Amino acid sequence: MADYEHLLVKHDGDTVRITMNRPERRNSLSSAHLAELTDAFRAAGHSDATGIVLAGEGKVFSAGHDFGDVASRDLPGVRDLLRQCTDLMKLIQSVPQVVIARVHALATAAGCQLVATCDLAVAAESAGFALPGGKGGWFCHTPAVPVARSVGRKRLMEMALTGDVVDAATAVEWGLVNSAVPDGQLDEAVDALLARATKGSRVGKAIGKQTLYAQLDRPEADAYAIAVEVMASMSQTAGAREGMAAFLEKRHPVWPD
Repeated sequence: MADYEHLLVKHDGDTVRITMNRPERRNSLSSAHLAELTDAFRAAGHSDATGIVLAGEGKVFSAGHDFGDVASRDLPGVRDLLRQCTDLMKLIQSVPQVVIARVHALATAAGCQLVATCDLAVAAESAGFALPGGKGGWFCHTPAVPVARSVGRKRLMEMALTGDVVDAATAVEWGLVNSAVPDGQLDEAVDALLARATKGSRVGKAIGKQTLYAQLDRPEADAYAIAVEVMASMSQTAGAREGMAAFLEKRHPVWPD
């Protein structure tokens, strides 16, 4: 297991728990922090784990980009930083595991982007979410990309233009997170959702996740073309065969993977 300066990584059975551990900087996403997150997700993606939990230590889940890093860069440097962040977001959605954000506190800007990017998210009732760039001088252009795909246009516009904090209950209503629970029940709720989301064939779940992302936001005809071909192909896999056989034989499946 790699040693990280800004992360804690724990292998817990079938789960890899990646915890941002830069509380003195509100888990802000410097280039070094982004590099460690990328390395940790890539390693977890190549592991036998079925799930990944992304969490944060301290009073904030993540405050987004580290302004100390950003302010020291020229235009090409900031562009490189944003591309590095975007590559991490793409990686989170491309790994075969189910990725859940465990949001215990405030998630703003690129921290909110992380939450929206994860496959699933569970928030403590005291958590909050914001795209505050609209209140300052650096608008939240890239964080808005996955948030828009979670909450829709009008709600995105409200978040991005006002910069107001959205509470956890509203974030559930808007579709930014799956559920909000009392703070003391956060870990239990995260693990319960992960257990439900990782049932079944590992290969089937991995291809399923990747296919969902491939067809999202495409025209319906294109989405069906992708889904039909992948679903037909997957019907011939050992996991699908076992699942159908178990259903027909009225028994519990024994997954080959």
